[in-house]
Amino acid sequence: MQLPLQLLDSLKDIKGFDKEAFEKVHSSGKQITSIRINPAKQSKIQLQNSNISWAETGYYLEARPSFTFDPLFHAGTYYVQEASSMFLEQALKQTVELAKPIKVLDLCAAPGGKSTHIQSLISKDSLLVSNEVIRSRANVLKDNIIKWGCENVVVTNNDPKDFSKLENYFDVIVIDAPCSGSGLFRRDAEAIEEWSENNVQLCSQRQQRIVADVWPALKENGMLIYSTCSYSKQEDEEIMDWVGQEFEVKNEKLEISRDWGIIETLSADGNTGYRFWPDKVKGEGFFLACFQKLDGESEGEFRYRKKPESVSKKEMEFVERWVKTDNKEFIKHENTVYAWPSALVRDFTFLLEQLRVIYSGVLCGELMRDKMVPDHALAMSNVALPGINATELNLEEAVKYLQRKDLAIETKNKGWQLFTFQQHPLGWANVLPNRINNYYPKESRILKES
Repeated sequence: MQLPLQLLDSLKDIKGFDKEAFEKVHSSGKQITSIRINPAKQSKIQLQNSNISWAETGYYLEARPSFTFDPLFHAGTYYVQEASSMFLEQALKQTVELAKPIKVLDLCAAPGGKSTHIQSLISKDSLLVSNEVIRSRANVLKDNIIKWGCENVVVTNNDPKDFSKLENYFDVIVIDAPCSGSGLFRRDAEAIEEWSENNVQLCSQRQQRIVADVWPALKENGMLIYSTCSYSKQEDEEIMDWVGQEFEVKNEKLEISRDWGIIETLSADGNTGYRFWPDKVKGEGFFLACFQKLDGESEGEFRYRKKPESVSKKEMEFVERWVKTDNKEFIKHENTVYAWPSALVRDFTFLLEQLRVIYSGVLCGELMRDKMVPDHALAMSNVALPGINATELNLEEAVKYLQRKDLAIETKNKGWQLFTFQQHPLGWANVLPNRINNYYPKESRILKES
């Protein structure tokens, strides 16, 4: 692996940089695999692996398995995520009262690692807006939010400047900013070919625009958590100083253990950030800094014009056969039924009018004549009624189901039911007298042959 000489030269004066060790770890060919367990879906994953020190449910794996053919991966019981980026957990736990109902914006959220992490850390009455500006990536984000089983999340497809009208709305804004990607060279060799000093400068300018565009949406005393996967000062320390110069903020220091190997770095203006060097931590390159907003207002005023159509009393008879109804309101768009947390209906409605929302709450199903056809999102959620007919599949059957192939198996019951693996739902099937209709989503099916 030939690292760009301009990059190496630009890093020589940064705290923690050891050129020889840095080059050695990049040329080693060593790959690190880590996952984060979904606490809402307690699985029987055997973890004889080491825990990631800064993430309670994060684990290193000794080898990279074939996640494609692991039904527990498709069931959303864990997320494959880079270990360094899980440090977001410490930033949130040390700067935010997570037990309280809060509003969080994950601004550059695709493919969903940080959003699913945030959702596991905030309270059930808290709101997460998970945004991605590129539509194709926003769809991937939506699929991962569904797989994780989220109820209190709104997925949006907006430019950062669209959030400026939501003045003083969010308690926390997380910006994992688009960057030049030097921290990912070990994982993505193509990133080396795309890296240039000019691209670093362009990324720095874009990062400033993103922060400036979204800044009005952060409340007084709200927390901005800024991160990149770049080593370059222009995208890290210099952005910290730019934030400090442009806005009324207080830079927040975090407590870190010396044995974690994370480097606490100071910018020219004395702001503190946290660098992850791959020769010092078991992870990839990463940078994070936290700022508290000192101006603005503590609570913005927001109103909505009209609440979306609710499911009728008659239609609720069909919904109640499938879904837990406690603390939920059921919203209808044409014939599609969504379950929204009752505590968040006002916020969900407001966001629906202000932003380009592509998903919210839990999509329960489609009303058709005198029934509701359940949606895949309901299977992935924790709001499906317990006791729904289910058929447990073995590994071979589960993979076939996930490939959307025909299954010839015996089931106790006919009609709609969940197909499960190790008691975790994978999706729906409709068992007829002479065949099984596989309703696993076409766009999510496994295309490879095992």
